Amino acid sequence: MDYYFLDAVPWEDSQALYHAAAHLGREALFILRPATPYVCTGFHQDAQQEIDLDFTRLHAIPVIRREVGGGAVYLDGQQLFFQLIIRRDHPGVPAHIADFYKKFLQPVIDTFRVFGVPAEYKPVNDIMANGRKISGTGAAQIEDSLILVGNFIQDFNYEMMSRCLRVPDEKFRDKVHKTMFENLTTMLRETGQIPDNAALAATLARFYTPLVGELVQKPLDEALTQKASEMLAEINTPEWLMANDHRRTDTRQVKIAEGVYVIQKMLKTPGGLIRVTAVNQLGILKDVHISGDFFFFPATHLVSLEKALDGLPIEAQSIAQAVAAFYQRYAIESPGVMPTDFAQVLTL
Repeated sequence: MDYYFLDAVPWEDSQALYHAAAHLGREALFILRPATPYVCTGFHQDAQQEIDLDFTRLHAIPVIRREVGGGAVYLDGQQLFFQLIIRRDHPGVPAHIADFYKKFLQPVIDTFRVFGVPAEYKPVNDIMANGRKISGTGAAQIEDSLILVGNFIQDFNYEMMSRCLRVPDEKFRDKVHKTMFENLTTMLRETGQIPDNAALAATLARFYTPLVGELVQKPLDEALTQKASEMLAEINTPEWLMANDHRRTDTRQVKIAEGVYVIQKMLKTPGGLIRVTAVNQLGILKDVHISGDFFFFPATHLVSLEKALDGLPIEAQSIAQAVAAFYQRYAIESPGVMPTDFAQVLTL
């Protein structure tokens, strides 16, 4: 497998390179960090809902949307990122995403422990230290490859992260900051020091070798950098960033006419937040849109699920049955999110 320890790279490359490798069908392990800060939203998120875009524009903080699910994150050079691209048919790759997380996060946990962090795995995709999260991880399927991304949080700018998020008021922002500090930790907080990036990368590569085969360190080549440029031309655009931002915001229910309402409802599940916006037309679902910080595999089928819900009565049993049938038909996996959750959020 190709191995790229790049250390500091332009912030755009920290997203574009692994996307490019996946679309080229290359198996690879990237270890890198962005030279300058930026904000990255999950594949299913609405940027307008999650990010204070006025603040990020004012402070020249780029915002990009990735092809991996999960929540919005603030990324900077104090976090060293690992990005594993591996084919689904690679020997030893589990068939189910939950098993994939458990197996392929173990080298990350082992690396944390070498550097004095008492890391532990918490299903579905959390790495914890002394009861606090110490690595943000996520997975996606791009064509025939599985992607696993995550970070070694060496230090963290809690203040900037809380400022970049869209919140209703400053009191709420203070609560976000406090809660984040209490529940997200760093290598510096846990051990009193930040390890050398090259040593951290070499240790992780050593632990991954038994799972993926020999890792051969390589420089970036023209085909990879060219594809990365092509990917940036697609994903680093307002159109891509705002692709999920096409429904009303800040409303739970707005009456359009007698018996016709625009509704927006949210449900926090073990797998993340589900937000659904739709039209209730005389008790029938129309124009359904689903977003949130959950994971959904294959990700492109979420749009098909929206269409499958269109025309259903807003009744829990009918919705749950339709979603369960959709999951079975397309072999959907959404760790921590059940078909019944979609019925629950739509009938709250």
